Amino acid sequence: MTRVILLFLLGLALMVKGGDSFVEGAEWMARVTGIPPFVVAATVVSLGTTMPELLVSAMAAAQGSGGMALGNAVGSVSCNTGLILGISLLFLPGRVDLRSLREKGALLILALFAMLAFGIDRRLTWGEGCFLLVLLAVFLKNDMDTARRSPFPQEEGAERSPHAAAVYIGKFLLGAVGLAAGARLLVDNGCVLARLLGMPEAVIALTLVALGTSLPELVTTITALARGQSSLSVGNIIGANFLDLTLVPAVSSFAGGGVLPMDHPLDLLMALLLLTVTLLPSVRKGRFRRWQGAALLGLYGGYIALLF
Repeated sequence: MTRVILLFLLGLALMVKGGDSFVEGAEWMARVTGIPPFVVAATVVSLGTTMPELLVSAMAAAQGSGGMALGNAVGSVSCNTGLILGISLLFLPGRVDLRSLREKGALLILALFAMLAFGIDRRLTWGEGCFLLVLLAVFLKNDMDTARRSPFPQEEGAERSPHAAAVYIGKFLLGAVGLAAGARLLVDNGCVLARLLGMPEAVIALTLVALGTSLPELVTTITALARGQSSLSVGNIIGANFLDLTLVPAVSSFAGGGVLPMDHPLDLLMALLLLTVTLLPSVRKGRFRRWQGAALLGLYGGYIALLF
């Protein structure tokens, strides 16, 4: 038991340090390229923070735990939106590029409805996984289009030397590794503790595993808020949610032999409710409000209470 607790704490330390380096590297990318922090976060940053979900779900599917694979992905969407984005909006609400929010929000809702449609027969096939990858390609193309048309100015004082590039890209990559390694330690040892307490696999997947694999997003969000980078925080959550609804289920379906069971339609509906509270009031004026953060935290708290 002592060893499990020590490894859990080591994972937490790795994630805190890794999150700081990760966000610092992402900030540098936005400064030197002129790409808005929201777009950088929705692509590069979210790819890094979603790696734990991808690895955990793919491994679970390959080992025959299809319920944990998809439960982790869907649970991460709810956790990212209800808990992490809720914290972000409660403490630092603000504006975001309206056109980007509308386009990415529409694609995110489309991906969620696709998952709901695929869940009618209670399974996800490899063909449906391929469709999700097509949606991911559309999302990435939208990001590239946004970057090209963006008026976001390059920062004059940003370091652009090869040495600075090596330092900041190294911080970004090492931060991503620290986040992934720390999340793995937290998930593995957290699940050991949960099983010792007699928790069933489905609840573990939707709560502890989903929260554990969402910790990179949480650490990144807290670090971004501390630096006053609300766009990095929101963009990271939206991008991570899209990857959780497309890339993670698709790869898991391939790793699981082409078919995965889908036993949690209620969880997808909960994710839809949370995303509606997030996007619907904001797509008119491109601004998030503090009350949305409070509502998201309240809904997510009720959802967790219902699961237990």
